[in-house]
Amino acid sequence: MKNRHWWILLSACLTACHQPDDKERVLSFAGRDASCPFITTTTDGKIAVSWIETEGGTDTGLIYYAVSEDKGRSFSAALPVPESRGVLPHAENMPKMVFKPDGEIIAMYGVEQNDARNKYAGRVFYTRSLDNGKTWLPAQPLVTDTGSYDQRYFDMALLSSGEAAAIWLDNRKETENEGSTLYFAVTDGHNGFRQERPVAQTVCQCCRTDLYTDDKGAVHIAFRDIINDSIRDMVHTVSTDGGASFTPLKRISADNWIVRGCPHTGPAMVKNSEGLHFAWFTMGGGQGVFYCRSLDNGVTYTHKEQVSTMPMAKHPQITVVGNEQVMMVWDEPVKAGKTFNSRIGFQVRKGTGEVLKTGTLTADSLYVTFPVIKGVDKHTALIAYTKRTGESEQVCYRLFE
Repeated sequence: MKNRHWWILLSACLTACHQPDDKERVLSFAGRDASCPFITTTTDGKIAVSWIETEGGTDTGLIYYAVSEDKGRSFSAALPVPESRGVLPHAENMPKMVFKPDGEIIAMYGVEQNDARNKYAGRVFYTRSLDNGKTWLPAQPLVTDTGSYDQRYFDMALLSSGEAAAIWLDNRKETENEGSTLYFAVTDGHNGFRQERPVAQTVCQCCRTDLYTDDKGAVHIAFRDIINDSIRDMVHTVSTDGGASFTPLKRISADNWIVRGCPHTGPAMVKNSEGLHFAWFTMGGGQGVFYCRSLDNGVTYTHKEQVSTMPMAKHPQITVVGNEQVMMVWDEPVKAGKTFNSRIGFQVRKGTGEVLKTGTLTADSLYVTFPVIKGVDKHTALIAYTKRTGESEQVCYRLFE
């Protein structure tokens, strides 16, 4: 495997990263702080990357996105989502976009709640476009129940029906045990999200959740659960009826990580013809990023395998390249002289799980975090990430072949 030497045309408002590796490009505007990239696809299969840019020295920002006509080799000028003002940048709670087959675009994001009952509380909003992004409807709250004052760590995915589903963590629960409740809702045509319902309780309050629809239409959810009020391990559940019901929760690995705190790093999953593939961070039974797979749609899971060489590697993301190979990325701290930086690590595996290559994508001299990844064709993956440059941050990306 090697990096492809490629060039990209950007609008005059975009700038290039000054890197030894000239394959890296910048998506965000110069002079603004940018973070929280997310990769998805449009209705007609084009690659779209979204991110947040802060403006005017504030701590909140606006969602921007760009679309590629050539599988990530070049992107359109950045387009704003004007109704998303006030977005709180949080890379574990990154804004997400979904493009429905009926032409509707949904952008979902988190804001601060400033609630006395929980100083960390947030709310989730979403805005919709019915004309391919030309105009956007006013933002609306994901939850209207006044008993819900804290919604965080959401995800969205398209269902086989063409509707969009969302999951999120919510303060509403029917137990005194620690944790949040995981809720699930589905869009109703152009009427937004409806019929919310709880799926699980005692969910770790501070880790990203993952919602995924496979090629058979099954709906998968993975998250960090709080087991026996002390163990924070990753669990998985699946629905084969479009989210009407879900299987009992199962641990993908019995790490037995006992921690009274917030790891701030969630799981990732993907499926190919060989089965489901998972990546996650734990400090139970080892430390760092781990991998396992399920060959029977979540009935059983293989024994976990260490992915990273750095014990504090975190924030893994995973994709399928082509129809088979699996690629993971993560960030990991690295010492460069007297400075502590952060770099992006990667691993490529065969579709059956065997390791093909492990390495790093960015130099030790940089500070690069929170990568996201998506396969774009039979041989290539697109990786986007946040890079610190001086006192500011940029959203950069590159292709990997």
